[in-house]
Amino acid sequence: MYIDQTKYTTRPNNDRVPQEFAIYDRLEELSIPYVRVDHDHADTIEVCHEVEKILGSQICKNLFLRNRQQTDFYLLMMPGDKPFKTKFLSAQLGCSRLSFADDVHMRDYLQTIPGSVSALELLFDTNHRVQLVIDKDLMADEFISGHPGISTSTLQLRREDLLRFVESTGHSPIYIDLPDPRDE
Repeated sequence: MYIDQTKYTTRPNNDRVPQEFAIYDRLEELSIPYVRVDHDHADTIEVCHEVEKILGSQICKNLFLRNRQQTDFYLLMMPGDKPFKTKFLSAQLGCSRLSFADDVHMRDYLQTIPGSVSALELLFDTNHRVQLVIDKDLMADEFISGHPGISTSTLQLRREDLLRFVESTGHSPIYIDLPDPRDE
């Protein structure tokens, strides 16, 4: 598996998906600095751990969820090492039967594929169909890392800069306090 050990502070100039360049355009428009690491598709936790070693910070877990009726969609950001149980989130959001959204909705609303979703793709949710939900434990970290449209790069941004990016897309996060199921 390939992981470039170099930490870049500029956009890539080679062949990438248009969504990735749109995210870099918005970051530059907002003057948001970032650190980028390139790698093969990071679709396993083991690959993410290797990228974390290079960045010196954790990659957060991003889960794209929906209600049973498929009328409400949520992008949950939480610490990568924290286990997730839908019952805790459902209770805090006041909805029942949350489950993972399918790749069709992910493509239609966020223009990405499973394994690549992050808050950066809210740029493409121009109809505001997706509600960003952030676990308060994630706010303890100085940096938040995620993929820019595709999981072949990981960007590390300061927490405040990521939130500024999200606000620029017209999304306002809901903050929740998910208990750690390991503490039960």
